Amino acid sequence: MDGNKTIKFKRVCVFCGSNPGHRKVFSDAAVELGNELVNRKLDLVYGGGSVGLMGLISQRVLDGGCHVLGVIPKALVPLEISGETVGEVRIVSDMHERKAEMAREADAFIALPGGYGTMEETLEMITWSQLGIHRKPVGLLNVDGYYNSLFALFDNGVEEGFIKPGARHIVLSAPTAKELLIKMEQYTPSHDHVAPHESWQMEQLDNYSWGQNPQ
Repeated sequence: MDGNKTIKFKRVCVFCGSNPGHRKVFSDAAVELGNELVNRKLDLVYGGGSVGLMGLISQRVLDGGCHVLGVIPKALVPLEISGETVGEVRIVSDMHERKAEMAREADAFIALPGGYGTMEETLEMITWSQLGIHRKPVGLLNVDGYYNSLFALFDNGVEEGFIKPGARHIVLSAPTAKELLIKMEQYTPSHDHVAPHESWQMEQLDNYSWGQNPQ
């Protein structure tokens, strides 16, 4: 791949849950990803919680000397922040504003294993890439095959004609943080966008995120 076309980023948005999962492998993966971000001197944008995988990765990145920005809806503050906050915390009005703010602040997106919220946030960033709203890499850290079933669903979507083959390459994945970040650094958007990137304004991104029609 042409090195002149590879994407370099300075701030990574990590989608992850406020639960740690039942197995230590998931917590280990969060810490490992934090270590890799620190090694590359990459800042973190995340959901603002101090518990679960959120707490593990944010504390590791902060301890490593990199900037941490948490974005959290007001309603979730008592649920996802336990004790001291981690890094800079920006409180927003709702989940839609949270996603739009995280998307604005980040140069790339990574999903750790997580639940509905993690998957929904990640799928929206994949969709925005398909539409042409952004050109930022999106990666899933496939810890111990956690996302295999989701990838199978994507492949079936291609086979059945609902996902264009080129758009399938939007989704990057690897079993380790180091491998995933290397893939993301080498990512070059190659799929056909639904609409030209230049046609999307930030106000339209906000409206799309909030489920409204752009004016």
